[in-house]
Amino acid sequence: MNNNTVYLYVFDTMADWEIGYLTAELNSGRYYKAGMSPSQIITVANEKSPVTTMGGLKILPDRVLSECDFKNVGALILPGGNTWMTSSHDAILDKAAQCLKEGIIVAAICDATRGLAQKGLLNLKAHTSNDLDYLKATCPNYTGEQHYKYEPCVTDGQLITASGIAALEFTVQVLKALDVWTPEMLDDWYGLFKEHKLDFFKR
Repeated sequence: MNNNTVYLYVFDTMADWEIGYLTAELNSGRYYKAGMSPSQIITVANEKSPVTTMGGLKILPDRVLSECDFKNVGALILPGGNTWMTSSHDAILDKAAQCLKEGIIVAAICDATRGLAQKGLLNLKAHTSNDLDYLKATCPNYTGEQHYKYEPCVTDGQLITASGIAALEFTVQVLKALDVWTPEMLDDWYGLFKEHKLDFFKR
């Protein structure tokens, strides 16, 4: 597995703010462990045409799915958005299933967790989402209620899931899984942004 490369799935209506903290830290690498280079974020999509995020930003994907090597990547990031219950995401959900089988991190936030649920990828793993009842009502293939955790972000092996209001927790769990920050840096960074603790600046 190449921890230095991260695939970010992009699509129309993508909730850009949910992955803003994460992409900034991955791309800059400013707090990475000594000697480690920043991660390479590669945006991937179904087609090589611009997508428009929920915030109105236009992104030209770096690659289409057929050009991606999912056996040589550190993580696959799946942001939320308004279209996860449509067939347009079937291909990336297939890739997510492949990644989990091969021990590659799959990190999904907000409605992307519904896509995973409908695919059956949350049935046997601890996970969270925006709301359990909503998952049960909208995802016929979801049978993982006993594994649902009422927490902002949950990691089970290589699977990371988060609610749409947990962008900070999502960032911390992905960076922890990639092992690019020290535990002390993770704690201080989270304390700064979540609780406004200034210990971070004393490093």
